[in-house]
Amino acid sequence: MTLSREFRKGLWRENAVFRLLLGLCPALAVTTSAENGLGMGLATTFVLVCSNIVVSSLRKVIPPKVRIPSFIVVIASFVTVVQLCMEAYFYDLYKALGIFIPLIVVNCLILGRAEAFASKNRLVPAVVDGVGMGLGFTLALFVLGAVRELFGSGTLLGYSVFGEAYQPLILMILPPGAFIAMGLLLAGMNLFDARKQ
Repeated sequence: MTLSREFRKGLWRENAVFRLLLGLCPALAVTTSAENGLGMGLATTFVLVCSNIVVSSLRKVIPPKVRIPSFIVVIASFVTVVQLCMEAYFYDLYKALGIFIPLIVVNCLILGRAEAFASKNRLVPAVVDGVGMGLGFTLALFVLGAVRELFGSGTLLGYSVFGEAYQPLILMILPPGAFIAMGLLLAGMNLFDARKQ
């Protein structure tokens, strides 16, 4: 498999949120705005790429019996780095994402990529996989957050889109709106794939 194909698979064919339905807890909970989705996606991408680098580099050193606990320690270390950096430099975003930042440790996307890919492949493919899957996750959270923000408050990245006359559909920024937006985006992707074939 080529590196470009390895990179692209996370963007569409094996997108964590819209195809594999992984990481739905942060995807549905924090995407009340495009900025929150982008922030969570980039934080997750950083942890995914860095943990893939370490896991791939140590794949022959880590004993099979302690493989999963070792992966969790590696992931937790990078999540701590992200959490402290966000608290120091992006405090408003840190407050908005709240408990979901430490929960990146148990995000099944990151643990799954460490177990299924990084622990079985060399460094360069593991990095490319991490970047592709992470950017796909970020894109999914950004799109979900943008749709919810656009219809729920009439803004996009904090800028008014529809003007003052727009009556926001408040449901979209509430928890049920996450499920509605997610369902519509999944249906749209499936329809696109069906028409493409």
